[in-house]
Amino acid sequence: MLYDLSLHMGYVYDTLASGARHIIRVTPLSIQGRQRLVASALTVSPTPEERTVFDDFFHQSATSIYLRASHDKLDIRMQARVSVESPSLTADLSPPLDRLQAELSSINSLDAEAPHHLAGASPRIGEDAAIASYARETAKPGMTVREIAFALCKRIYKDFKYDGEATTVDTTPGQAFKLKRGVCQDFSHIMIAALRSLGIPAGYVSGFLRTIPPPGKERLEGADAMHAWVRVWCGEADGYIELDPTNDILAGSDHIVVGYGRDYADVAPVIGVLKSYGNQKITQAVDVVPVS
Repeated sequence: MLYDLSLHMGYVYDTLASGARHIIRVTPLSIQGRQRLVASALTVSPTPEERTVFDDFFHQSATSIYLRASHDKLDIRMQARVSVESPSLTADLSPPLDRLQAELSSINSLDAEAPHHLAGASPRIGEDAAIASYARETAKPGMTVREIAFALCKRIYKDFKYDGEATTVDTTPGQAFKLKRGVCQDFSHIMIAALRSLGIPAGYVSGFLRTIPPPGKERLEGADAMHAWVRVWCGEADGYIELDPTNDILAGSDHIVVGYGRDYADVAPVIGVLKSYGNQKITQAVDVVPVS
């Protein structure tokens, strides 16, 4: 699928802000065999005094900006054309769970694609006894790693309710697990924590999701969304697969990847610091439009 993608993120501050330094990660990646970024543009208003583009540890592009002058709002806009392929699953060649550690131990590389980075605790995802118990209940004897991943994806979809008011960006996986509700970030973090508790490397995917309106309804401008899902290492033969526990599906051609990381902290769309006080109002609009 070929898409024209646009994003607007707006911040309005109660009081003037200054000395603002932010890192922005909103532009889709080019991934061999998965998606290709045809063209993109990122604009920031007011114009930053400093702006640099760099690659992070995972070899993903990010933009650093610095706004020295006082400002009462910040507008970030991104436009891109991206071609996305729908991943196809081959036969399940992933090992049983009790053989995965041997395969993981045989990998000596620590490059950006190495599953070792996704096997242990990370800034936002630590050990949680309740989630680990939930994972053990799901993983039945004799299941392959891929079967366990799909089973956890389905169970989280069934057991948790989507509720945009229940959690915040700082809610921990354990807190969301107790609530049994949350958003895509929460469900992805819970699934990652569950998989890691079993010894299965898993990471966080940040991106965009095209939404399809109900039959007979017109598509609403700005109604698409930034989204999160899970990347799971299923052994040397199968490699990585991507699962979306919010929708209980294999990530497909409607899922546009912006970044891969250990958890949300590695791929947050916008992070940073500024000098100000009071509150801020945030608005976001996303359009993912198929190109005919």
